Amino acid sequence: MADVAGVTMDEVLRVAELANLELTAEEVPRMQHDLNAILGHIAQLNELDTSGVPAMAQVGEMLGAEIESTGANLRADALLPSLDRKAVMASAPESDGRFFKVPKVIER
Repeated sequence: MADVAGVTMDEVLRVAELANLELTAEEVPRMQHDLNAILGHIAQLNELDTSGVPAMAQVGEMLGAEIESTGANLRADALLPSLDRKAVMASAPESDGRFFKVPKVIER
């Protein structure tokens, strides 16, 4: 298995901060271990020779095959008018006329 650069404690704390997670002192080393284990598994997967493996099917290709075999049709992609902004904003509890105003939910 190839050498994988490990995740440092500082990197764990930075990722936790970005994800708005509050880790306890006991959770930080456990998270570091788990992240390094994940990176180790990914390194193992990267060592596999996948040159002969075809790409996974895409949804469009799957639908295309089903449409041909069943005769099913997809809905036409048509441009439809949207709601009137003034009417929507008039019924909003709080608005500046252009956007909805909502209470702050994340405190830092």
